[in-house]
Amino acid sequence: MLENFWFNVQYGINHVLDPNGYDHVLFLMVLAVPYVFKDWKRVLLLVSMFTLGHTLSLVLAAYDVVSVNGKLVEFLIPITILVAAIYNVFTAGKKETNKLGLLFFTTLAFGLIHGLGFAREFKMFAGLSENKVELLIEFALGIEIAQVIIVFVVLFLGFLFQTIFRFSRRDWVMVLSAIVIGLVIPMIMGSDLLNAS
Repeated sequence: MLENFWFNVQYGINHVLDPNGYDHVLFLMVLAVPYVFKDWKRVLLLVSMFTLGHTLSLVLAAYDVVSVNGKLVEFLIPITILVAAIYNVFTAGKKETNKLGLLFFTTLAFGLIHGLGFAREFKMFAGLSENKVELLIEFALGIEIAQVIIVFVVLFLGFLFQTIFRFSRRDWVMVLSAIVIGLVIPMIMGSDLLNAS
């Protein structure tokens, strides 16, 4: 039983940290980069909203509530990353307005899209399980653990660059967001949806 639990948690961790599917990591980078360690509660809440959206779409897929066009979802995933990165570029260094509700809702919606990208593989994996709910919870726990690790690394790098290398917070957000934009544009241009003949 404990062996199964750890297997499912590890499956969630590996899903996020998979070097072949680094879109998840890129999204978390642009989600966390505007923040510093003292904002950890807000960042954790944002990450949890993303996990909730991701898990919700897996529930819908596992129970055959939704069926999606894989090419469309694979196109939309890098679009969500691009939108978040561009938002960072335009808001970097500006006084934060209290549009938290919109931010949390958007993160939840983006989590739904990212979850749909993994739905087919998860459905095959869940097909072997008798208790899909338990599997989903354990998998979501693994996702959350991996996301917290990534967010911690981003916040730690931000701390280093802003204290040791004397980057301003605005410059740090701009540089990391620009790097992510540079990585995500080829993903969008190479998507099957755009290249369908």
